[in-house]
Amino acid sequence: MKKILTVVVILAALLAGGWFAVEKVFRGGDVYYTQITTNGKYEENKTDSGEIVDDYSYNQPGYNANGEKVQLEFNGNKPRPLKRNAYLAVVLKNETVRSWKQVSKADVPKKALAKLRK
Repeated sequence: MKKILTVVVILAALLAGGWFAVEKVFRGGDVYYTQITTNGKYEENKTDSGEIVDDYSYNQPGYNANGEKVQLEFNGNKPRPLKRNAYLAVVLKNETVRSWKQVSKADVPKKALAKLRK
């Protein structure tokens, strides 16, 4: 019984470690904060099947928790512009935006918020 429990614990630890490694390598990155101040640039994209997809692209500054600036280029991936004045947390890795999500103003670090207000 102890051997089975030991094997189960070891397997669980390996799975958890593997999961965190995959998250770090493939989904991780640095978080920058930005505020949507424009409607973005409208784009019509075609899928492989020929379907036309509406999208909006954005090119604007973002700031990390220390107030360091970086230029962010990303798509809204929606058929309409993103909500104006919305705050976004953007995950950036190797100068490529991996993902973004809308956050509340209270979730934006103070140094980044101070830079966004300028």
